[in-house]
Amino acid sequence: MIFATPETGLIGLLLLFAMLLFGVPIGVSLGLVGIGGLVVALGAEAALVKAGVVVVETLTRYELGTLPLFMLMAHLFFSANASRDLFDAAAKMIGHRRGGLAYASIGGCAGFGSINGSSLATAATIGLVALPEMRQRGYSDALATGTVAAGGTLGQMLPPSGALIVYGIIAEQSIGKLFTATLIPGISQMLFYCFVVWLLVRWRPSIAPVGERASWAERGRALLRIADMLLLLAVVLGGIVLGWFSPSEASSIGTAGALLITAWRGRLNREVLFRAFSETLRTSGLIFLVIIGAIIFSVFISVTGLTDAVGNAVTAMDMGTIPTLLVVAGLLLLLGSVLDGLALMLLTTPILLPIVQNVGMSPIWFGIFVTRAMEIGFVHPPLGMNLYVIQGVAKDVPLNRIFRGVLPFLASDLIHLLLLILFPAMALWLPSIFGQ
Repeated sequence: MIFATPETGLIGLLLLFAMLLFGVPIGVSLGLVGIGGLVVALGAEAALVKAGVVVVETLTRYELGTLPLFMLMAHLFFSANASRDLFDAAAKMIGHRRGGLAYASIGGCAGFGSINGSSLATAATIGLVALPEMRQRGYSDALATGTVAAGGTLGQMLPPSGALIVYGIIAEQSIGKLFTATLIPGISQMLFYCFVVWLLVRWRPSIAPVGERASWAERGRALLRIADMLLLLAVVLGGIVLGWFSPSEASSIGTAGALLITAWRGRLNREVLFRAFSETLRTSGLIFLVIIGAIIFSVFISVTGLTDAVGNAVTAMDMGTIPTLLVVAGLLLLLGSVLDGLALMLLTTPILLPIVQNVGMSPIWFGIFVTRAMEIGFVHPPLGMNLYVIQGVAKDVPLNRIFRGVLPFLASDLIHLLLLILFPAMALWLPSIFGQ
C-alpha cells in the first residue's frame, strides 16, 4: 500500500492524458491506466479482483439497458426520415422570416437531438438537410455552417442524452433526475442560439434573405408528418419527468413506439432492422467499454487519495463557491479544446465532482454543468468535432469560415455557462418541483 499515494494518482492521470493525445481509444486508455494503477497501488491479485468486481457490477446494472434502447429508437427514427421531416416542419412554419431557415435548423437540431441524443449525429444529419437549403436560398456560408454546428450541440443537452446516461452511471446518480434537470438549460440554450441569429440578421440583413411564405395547408401537412414522433417523445419524456415510469421503462416504450411508427410509415423491413440493430450494438459496445474503463479508473484515483488531496488543496485556498466554480469551468474549457467530449467527462468527473460537492453544489447540477462544458468543446477550436463534421458535409466551405461562423454562438455558450454557475436553479428547480 506504500504506492497508494496522491503522487501515484497524478502520474496515472498524466499517463492517461498522454495516451489520449496520442490517439489511444478512450475506453482502452481508461482501463489500462486504471488496472495498471491498481496493480501498483494494491498489488496484482487485489487489483484483478477489484477490476473483476467492477466489470460484473457494471454489466449487471439495470439502468445500463437505457442507453442501447434509446439508441435503437434513434436509428429507427432515422430510417423513418425524422430529421428531414422535423426540419421541413420548422422551415414551413418560420422559413419565410429573415433568418427563418437558421431558426428552423436550430429547431430541427433540438427536435432530432431529443430523439438521437448525439451531438455529432445531430450536426451531421441536420447539416445534410439544412445546409443545401440555406445555401441555395442565399444564406451566407458562415451563418449556415455556424448555426448547424452550434445547433448540433443540443443533441446532448436535451433528453434522452447519451452523455447524461453515462454520467449517471459513473457518478451513481438518478438518470431521471438528470433528464429533468437538463430541460431548462437545454431549452434556454436553444433560445440563446435563436437570439444570436436574430442579432446577426439585423446587423447584416444580407446574410439571410427573406424566403417565401408557405401556405397554411402546407404547414398543416408538415406538422402532421411529425405528429406521431412528437406524441411519442411527449409520452417518453413526460413520463420520466412526471415519474410515471423509469428511464429504462421509458426507453422500452420509446423503442416499441419507434418500431410502430417506422412500420406505419412503410419503412420497416429486414434491411432497416439489421442496420439499426448492428449500429446500436456496435456503438453500445464501445460505450460500455468506456464506462467500465472509467469506473476502474475512478476506483484507482479514489484508492490513491488524489481526489481528497485536490479537494483539500482547493478548500484550503478558501475561494468561495462562485470563484471555485469559475476555476472548474476554466479547466473544463481548457481541456475541452484538446480532448473529445466523452473523454473530458470521464477524465474530470472523479477529480472535480468531490470539489464541486465540497462547495455545496449537487452531483445533479455538476452533471448538467460538465455536459454543457463538454458541448462547448464540440464547437471550440482547435478540436471542435462538430466543426469538422460540418466541413465534411459542406466540403467547399473553408474551415476558417466555419470557425468564424460559430464564434457568435460560442460567445453565447460562455454566457449561458456563466448563468448556470450564477443561477444553479436553472438545473435544480424542475427536479425539486417534480420530486425526482
